[in-house]
Amino acid sequence: MTSQHLDTWEQAVQWLREQPDQQKLVIDAYYDDPLSKAAERYWRSDEWQAIRTFLPAQRGSAVDIGAGRGIASFALAKEGFKVIALEPDKSDLVGSGAIKNLAAETKLPIQAVEEFSEKLPFPDQVFDVVFARAVLHHTSDLAAACREFFRVLKPGGRLIAVREHVISSTSDLAVFLDQHPLHKLYGGENAFLLADYQNAIASAGFGIDKVLAPLESEINYAPYTRNELKTEIGARISAKLPLIGGAASAMLGFGPIWAVLARIAQSFDNRPGRLYSFIATRPR
Repeated sequence: MTSQHLDTWEQAVQWLREQPDQQKLVIDAYYDDPLSKAAERYWRSDEWQAIRTFLPAQRGSAVDIGAGRGIASFALAKEGFKVIALEPDKSDLVGSGAIKNLAAETKLPIQAVEEFSEKLPFPDQVFDVVFARAVLHHTSDLAAACREFFRVLKPGGRLIAVREHVISSTSDLAVFLDQHPLHKLYGGENAFLLADYQNAIASAGFGIDKVLAPLESEINYAPYTRNELKTEIGARISAKLPLIGGAASAMLGFGPIWAVLARIAQSFDNRPGRLYSFIATRPR
């Protein structure tokens, strides 16, 4: 990993793409080209299949907050939504330029808007879905961002905020940032306590429908597959509870047992920066 500090996120991602030993991370993060193929792969991913179950049945308008390259905007549009992709970065690699090119190539109803999430440039109650993938932990004012999400949603509208970094204590933040593969290059990473997310969402006026823990859904543990995760959980339980670890590993193939053992493993999961997702609704 380089010791230099880069000026932009685009430079950091471009550097990553040029490293032969980082190509799996590039593909897992959907930073590979052609972008249309990467976006199609995301739409077909286990992560998106799990997200799809939380989309409202009535397709309408959606705003993709912090849209980056536009992979989630693409997925929402493929699901039948008319999409506004909010992305302040103008980059052709990781910003609104990439989104505009993707929309032009795919002919999908995606409009790029260059603005930040804490003050959305939209009227009240205009969207059916506010979607945010790995966005909330980047906000400068988490509560203000959630209030804006609430404001622009129609009554009954859905907030889907996925893959948010969580820490157990403020002292964990430095550990997480030190481990992050791109933070040393550009900075900009962050994480909050789980209670901080929940309080910000609830205080904005939302009813929280679901809080998905790290091992509970493909949304959080992608790009790992379910089988890869079972292997890891079996090893984790064996290390913590050696008397039952071997039997636990053998029983992970059974659905109900898998759910119970995943919860047991989760009680030991205090990794700084682990991922949670949040599903919330604006009351009617």
